[in-house]
Amino acid sequence: MRYTNPVIPEGINVSEEHPLKEFASLAIGITLLVVVGVTALSWTAGYFSRFIPFELEQKMVGQLPAEMLTHDDANNQQIETYLQTLANQLATHQGLDEHMPVTVHYVEDETVNAGATLGGHIIMFKGLLEKLPHENALAMVMAHEIAHIKHRDPILALGRGITVALALASIAGASDSGLLDGVINQTGMLTLLTFNRDQEQQADLEALQTLESYYGHTRGAAALFETLKLEEEDSFHQPEFLSSHPLTNKRIDTTFEYTATHGNKINQKLSQLPDFIKNLANQMDSSDNKTAQEQ
Repeated sequence: MRYTNPVIPEGINVSEEHPLKEFASLAIGITLLVVVGVTALSWTAGYFSRFIPFELEQKMVGQLPAEMLTHDDANNQQIETYLQTLANQLATHQGLDEHMPVTVHYVEDETVNAGATLGGHIIMFKGLLEKLPHENALAMVMAHEIAHIKHRDPILALGRGITVALALASIAGASDSGLLDGVINQTGMLTLLTFNRDQEQQADLEALQTLESYYGHTRGAAALFETLKLEEEDSFHQPEFLSSHPLTNKRIDTTFEYTATHGNKINQKLSQLPDFIKNLANQMDSSDNKTAQEQ
């Protein structure tokens, strides 16, 4: 049998499609796979992270930053003790598991913010505390953050963050052995985590129910949002609390509606803040007047 070498037609290995068109198709396909994969990882991490033991969550926090530790100043210690006592009482009325202790940290900083993070830690900044008109508004903030802890929102946010970060790093070809440590250091310390709208609405409702149980009514809860709206209008800058806790008219309306339909209608007295908390606002006014005079 004789073998011959047939003549290969020219262009047999060349696609009829334009090379750029093929590249675009491959790029779109890979992008879709990445998006679907990251979404699946994020959802899976969010679902399973709620089953992480709270004790393990506490260990993940590690050593607290120096600014979060107990203050040497006697007045700051008094403020932090008051906040901790209020938080403990609200946690009891909210039905928080006794194995999930709440720890409040008062930070002497003008940032208008508060937040819940890993291990049951709640951070309260001076900038927000000095603007609240009464204890009921403060209790609304505290109960809201306690609700995030109760619902395990911080660990849910952290679980998604770490999983997605590692996934993207793997796709990018990162091979640094310290990658996980880096992600945890950035998200696992006392960082104010961001929660989605459903989590915020659920925390709002839980906070209103807590105030109703604690005070017998929810009058004064909306004062928190009213105070922050005035702050935004006066300074032309959105308070940090509103940045991390999206404020909408619907949330304000929901608070008023709940207040109008729940609680004891006979006795709706507002609880005043102690003098050492009120003095924070006075100190701020004195400082502003002094600055104006110097100018």
